[in-house]
Amino acid sequence: MSDAPVRYRDTVLYDHGGRKVTGSVLLHSDGSWSASNGDEDVLDDIDGSKRLITRSFQNWHTHLAMQLNARDFSDGFPLHRWLNEAIFPTEARITPDYVRMGSRCAAAEMIRTGSSFAADMYFFPSVTGEVLTQAGLRGLVGGPVSDAALPSHPDAASALDELDGLLSSNSEDDLVQYAIATHSVYLCSEDTLRRASELAEKRKGRLHIHVSETRKEIADCHAKTGLYPVEYLDSIDFFQPGTVCAHASWVKKNEIRIMKHHEATAVHCPSSNMKLACGGTLSLPAYRDAGVDVRLGTDGAASSGNGLNMQAEARLAALVQRHDHWDPTLLPAVDAMDLATKGSRDWAVWDLDDVRMRPQGRANNRHLANLIFNGADCVDLWVNGTALRRNGTTLTIDEHAVLDEIDEAVATYYEGVE
Repeated sequence: MSDAPVRYRDTVLYDHGGRKVTGSVLLHSDGSWSASNGDEDVLDDIDGSKRLITRSFQNWHTHLAMQLNARDFSDGFPLHRWLNEAIFPTEARITPDYVRMGSRCAAAEMIRTGSSFAADMYFFPSVTGEVLTQAGLRGLVGGPVSDAALPSHPDAASALDELDGLLSSNSEDDLVQYAIATHSVYLCSEDTLRRASELAEKRKGRLHIHVSETRKEIADCHAKTGLYPVEYLDSIDFFQPGTVCAHASWVKKNEIRIMKHHEATAVHCPSSNMKLACGGTLSLPAYRDAGVDVRLGTDGAASSGNGLNMQAEARLAALVQRHDHWDPTLLPAVDAMDLATKGSRDWAVWDLDDVRMRPQGRANNRHLANLIFNGADCVDLWVNGTALRRNGTTLTIDEHAVLDEIDEAVATYYEGVE
């Protein structure tokens, strides 16, 4: 990381809240920006006249290494079949090497599509953390914990022991932080959930869990406990501040208030919920009314729209919220952009010399609408003051090598498997 800023001349920059700036700007390594008068010492001096600068995307629920077993994998399966017949048997054979290859592929896609952060949940978290660190990306890497068989651990206790060590090594200055990823109320016993919560409290770490993703999940939980999932988690003192609740679709208003009370983060995953026909997606107006922190995530590439493109996820979020609530005013482009970039301290730079980004509007005001609803190419990505991508080329990962590696891995992985 260099402390020297980067200058973009004659450009357009949008910060959080749709704040628009035109002219020459300096991008600082701490994530701030300032106007440039043209004579500062800079790390790089770039013609920004055909560039649009925005905050980078933040992907708040992923299974990054699923890139290995993802594209159209078990397409057309309902969730219970997808998990029990396709994903779980396949993941039983996952190794650290496969996770490394899948995570490298995911990191390359993140950089190419303007994302600088992922809140991940997958096996062998130290491997994923190493890949993201080498790629220069940020991450909240959660090691999975469940009472089902894990390819990385014989039981939940062993998984928690590893996470205790990883969490103890966390430094505030590290781009990658570790978290505890309890899978769900249906794969974790009460004892496992309590132990995970106690470890999070002990290490000041965050919890990450699938919550109320499907109607079946909430019906089964209620039949077993007399409570719905968020109520049940509250009853066993599971929540810690900042708990990441992925999906959070099938919830009651009192459960949303519980999440607010515990300062939890709900993650809207529209493409995943729709692809697996879960019958519902997170209701953004209800969460907003309660003041809950809401982020956006793609889920794993095997369950979402086959990838990690957060621009496409933001577009789908805007469309499904309007559709579900019969309200065309929900999530205009500026709000969709804020949802997809919330918390970002980094910068993505997009190509304006692209038919998808035209016209720019009589008042030169269509940039965000074009980006969210039609897309653009990410030409530069700056994370913590370092260029991960410049002029359309990723610098920290060899994309061609990743392509060869992932194709060979998939061919080997599925050899002899129907």
